[in-house]
Amino acid sequence: MGRESELRRRICSRTKEDFLPEESFKSWENYVKALKQTPSRLMDRVLTRSKDEAEVEVKSRSQHEMKKTLSWWDLIWFGMGAVIGAGIFVLTGLEASQDAGPAVVLSYVVSGVSALLSVFCYTEFAVEIPVAGGSFAYLRVELGDFVAFIAAGNILLEYVIGGAAVARSWTSYFATLLNYQPDKFLIKVNTLADGYNQLDPLAVGVCIIICFIAILSTKGSSRLNYVASIIHIIVIFFIIICGLIKSDTKNYTPFTPFGARGIFKASAVLFFAYVGFDAVSTMAEETKDPGRDIPIGLVGSMVITTTLYCLLAITLCLMQPYQNIDPHAPFSVAFKNVGWSWAQYIVAAGALKGMTSVLLVSAVGQARYLTHIARTHMMPPWFSYVDGKTGTPVNATAVMTAATAIIAFFTKLDILSNLLSISTLFIFMLVALALLVRRYYVSGVTTNANRNKLIACLLVILASSAATAAYWGLSDKGWIVYCITVPIWFLATLGIWLFVPQAHDPKLWGVPLVPWLPSASIAINIFLLGSIDKYSFIRFAAWTGFLLVYYIFFGLHASYDTAKEFEKSKEWKNLEDGNGTLPTSKNAPTKSDNN
Repeated sequence: MGRESELRRRICSRTKEDFLPEESFKSWENYVKALKQTPSRLMDRVLTRSKDEAEVEVKSRSQHEMKKTLSWWDLIWFGMGAVIGAGIFVLTGLEASQDAGPAVVLSYVVSGVSALLSVFCYTEFAVEIPVAGGSFAYLRVELGDFVAFIAAGNILLEYVIGGAAVARSWTSYFATLLNYQPDKFLIKVNTLADGYNQLDPLAVGVCIIICFIAILSTKGSSRLNYVASIIHIIVIFFIIICGLIKSDTKNYTPFTPFGARGIFKASAVLFFAYVGFDAVSTMAEETKDPGRDIPIGLVGSMVITTTLYCLLAITLCLMQPYQNIDPHAPFSVAFKNVGWSWAQYIVAAGALKGMTSVLLVSAVGQARYLTHIARTHMMPPWFSYVDGKTGTPVNATAVMTAATAIIAFFTKLDILSNLLSISTLFIFMLVALALLVRRYYVSGVTTNANRNKLIACLLVILASSAATAAYWGLSDKGWIVYCITVPIWFLATLGIWLFVPQAHDPKLWGVPLVPWLPSASIAINIFLLGSIDKYSFIRFAAWTGFLLVYYIFFGLHASYDTAKEFEKSKEWKNLEDGNGTLPTSKNAPTKSDNN
C-alpha cells in the first residue's frame, strides 16, 4: 500500500521544483535577467554539441536505471509490433482508392526503401549511443542542442499523432468485428469544425488500458506484444492466402490509374505505415547486448515488415477493383464483398491485435524519448523519473498517453496521417544528415579545410534534394529540372566520398556505402515531403513555431543552466564540445572550428 501511495505521489506531483528547478526560474528577477541573455545563451546552445559519453551520463538524472531485459528476439517482435497496424490495415485502402490504385504496392516499395535507409542510420547510432533518447540523443551529439530540440518536439508530435491515428483505427475495426459500420461508435458533434467533429470515446479507453500496461513492466509489455504479434502474423498469412484464392487479375487493370504522381503521393502518406521502428532504438538502454541485438532487431523487423506490406497490398487490389475498396476497413469489407463474410471477423480480430501492439510499443517508445529529453532539462525534469520497482518512466508514460488519447478523441485519420508523415520524414532526414557529420567531422581531428568542404557538400545535397522535391510538387509534367538537380546531388555526394576523409570509424556496427546510403536517405525523405499537401505543412509550421516560442522562453534557459551546473562537475568537463564557454579538453574544437 505504501508503495502504491509513493507511486501515486510521484505521478501527481505538481510542485514548481519538479518542473522548473533551474536557477533562471528561482525568481522573477532571475528570469528577466535570463531573458536578457537570450542571444548569447542561444548561440551557446546552437554551437554546443554533446558527446556520446554525455548522453550515457545523463541516465543518472532519472534516479533509477531502466532494466536490461531485452534481446534481439524481443526487438524484432517490438519492431513488427510497432509498425504493422493502422498503416497497412487502413491507409492501404485509402491510398489505393484515392491516389495509387493497384500500384499502391509500388508506393509501399518506395516508402519501404526510404524507411530501410533510415533504419541503417538509426542502427549505427543506437549501437554506439545505447540510451533511451533515440534520435534526440543522436542529433544532440552531432548537430547540437538547438536542432535536437526542434527534432525532439516533432518526435513527440510524431508519437502522439501516430498513437492517436492507430487508436481511431482500432475503433473502426472493433465496430467491424461486431458487424457494424466502421463509424458506428463515433459521436458526431455538428458544432465542431469538420475533421474534428467525430468524437471517439473508445479510442480514449484503449489508450488508458495501454498506459497501465506500459507503466507496469517493459519485459511484460514485450511478452504481451510477442503473443499479440504472433497472432497478428497468423492472421496476415490467412489474409494473403485466402485473399489470393478469391483474387481476380482483371482487378489489376489499369495498374497505374493515377500515374507516377499518384504512386509517390501515396508513398508519402504510406510512410506512416513504417512509423514506429524508431521506437526500437529508444529501447537500446534496456537491451542486453546493443552491438549485436539492435542491428538484428531493427533491420530484421523492417525487412520482414516491408515484405508483408507488399504482399498484403497485392492481395487487396486483386480481390476487388480499387474503386470499390473501403477506406475505413478495407480488408474486412473486401472479404465480405467476395462472399466470405465470415472471414471479415478474423481479419478484424487480427487487425485489432496488431493495432493493440502498435499502441503498446508506441506508448513505450514515446515515454523513453520524453524521459531522455527531460534529462537534459529541455523539458521539465519531472518527466525523467524512472520508478525503482518497475524500471519504467511512469510520469512520461502517463502524460504522453493522455495527450494521445485527447488527440484521438477529436481528430480524423486522414488529417493525422499527413501531418505524421511530415514530422517523420523531417526527423529521418536529420538523422541521416547527422550520420554524415558523425563520420566526417570530429573536433580536433578534422581540419578546417575538410570541415568547410563537408559543409559545402552537405548544403548542396540539401539544396538539390529540396529543389527536386519542390519541382515535383509544383510541376505536373516537366522533367528538365530533374536533369539538373539529380546530377548536382550526385556530384555533391561524390565530393564527400573523394575529397573529405572519414574522421570516425564505428566501433561495433557501421552503415555500409557511406556517404551514398545516408545521402540517398536525405534525398528520398525530402523528395517524399514534396508529395504532401500544403495544409499539412501549415500545421507543421505552426507546431514548429510553438516549439521555438517554448524553447526561447523556457527550454533554452533550463538546458543552459543545467549545462553550466554540470560544468562544475569534474566528470562533465569532457562531455560537451562548445564555443569556448564550456571547459575544453584535448578533443575540444578550436575557436575556428565553431565559427
